[in-house]
Amino acid sequence: MSNQLSDRINSVTPSATLEMAAKARELRAQGKDIIGLSLGEPDFNTPDYIKEAAIQAIKDDYNAYTPVDGYVDLKKAIITKFKRDNNLSYEPAQIVVSTGAKQSLYNVAQVILNPGDEVILPCPYWVSYSDIVKLADGVPVEVPTKLEDDFKMTPQQLEAAITPKTRMLWYSSPCNPSGSIYSKEELRALADVLKNHPQIIVVSDEIYEHISYGVTKHASMAEFEDMFDRTVTVNGVAKAFAMTGWRIGYIGAPAYIARATNKLQGQVTSGANCIAQRAVITALEESPDRIKYMVDEFKERRKLILGLLNEIEGFKCNEPEGAFYVYPDVTAYFGKTLNGTKINNASDFSMYILEAANVATVTGDAFGNGNCIRISYAASVKEIKEAISRIKEALK
Repeated sequence: MSNQLSDRINSVTPSATLEMAAKARELRAQGKDIIGLSLGEPDFNTPDYIKEAAIQAIKDDYNAYTPVDGYVDLKKAIITKFKRDNNLSYEPAQIVVSTGAKQSLYNVAQVILNPGDEVILPCPYWVSYSDIVKLADGVPVEVPTKLEDDFKMTPQQLEAAITPKTRMLWYSSPCNPSGSIYSKEELRALADVLKNHPQIIVVSDEIYEHISYGVTKHASMAEFEDMFDRTVTVNGVAKAFAMTGWRIGYIGAPAYIARATNKLQGQVTSGANCIAQRAVITALEESPDRIKYMVDEFKERRKLILGLLNEIEGFKCNEPEGAFYVYPDVTAYFGKTLNGTKINNASDFSMYILEAANVATVTGDAFGNGNCIRISYAASVKEIKEAISRIKEALK
């Protein structure tokens, strides 16, 4: 029997974040005390008022197939949320609910891209962007950014990356992995470039929208009248509401794109989980102030981890404005040998930290920037202090 798999799946790179998490679990099973700072997952429980809504949905006998694009009242809640939080006005036909924001992104790539179409990805970018583009036969075009610029792409860089084959621009703000936030003025400057290239569709990934620390106000590309009909706004409840396992994401998009993703989803997964959808109605209808306690805690942890990392010689950090990651430059260690281990790149460094310090991080190579590693501070204060202490000791 042939074990040959498709060229498509063979071209896909395993998710580095999930791979590192699996490696950490394997080492824990061997009895090692691994501190996991690799996964992008809040360490809080889902708020009780959301859980209670799910319990009520079970009692109300929600158990049947759901509409492919989501319950009508959930779509109404999403429309209200977009208007309240982002000043965006959508109609129900422009909203599609999916099984996580990752599926939302996958759907959009599948319905927009043709073979050879190029997608501009400011680096660093979320680990799955590149492979999602490739699975749609698109071509990722990476645009390097600098720590000194807070890892944000400039209008000049955007213009230089555009070719006749460019079809889309994807970015996240707040950014995973850097925590950077594009201001409204910075987005307007990028939009001014895009005015001259009307074929380009923008995907604005705003999953970390509510996890920001008051420096730069969150803004949406679709706020601009001339970009609204060219922008797909992607969001979900996984991060800010501590609902990673509930798997609900959604888009606000031009109606023709929403119809196409609905058509695709109807042949792949159909509608998202009924109980999760009912819970998300409550999550979105309530004030974002109800989750502020988590954001306040993340802000304190950010201050703690930056202070500790800045004490380690060779780590170069900027101050992330959102999300729950730091993305330090570790190039000072490239070419060095640490306790018999040669460090050639960020992947070597991340693996050394795992093996020598029992701390799981993620190589920056997975995010399109090989100078850095991603460290999540979605962990307890005790774990953060112990992890950075171990890293510091392993680098002596």
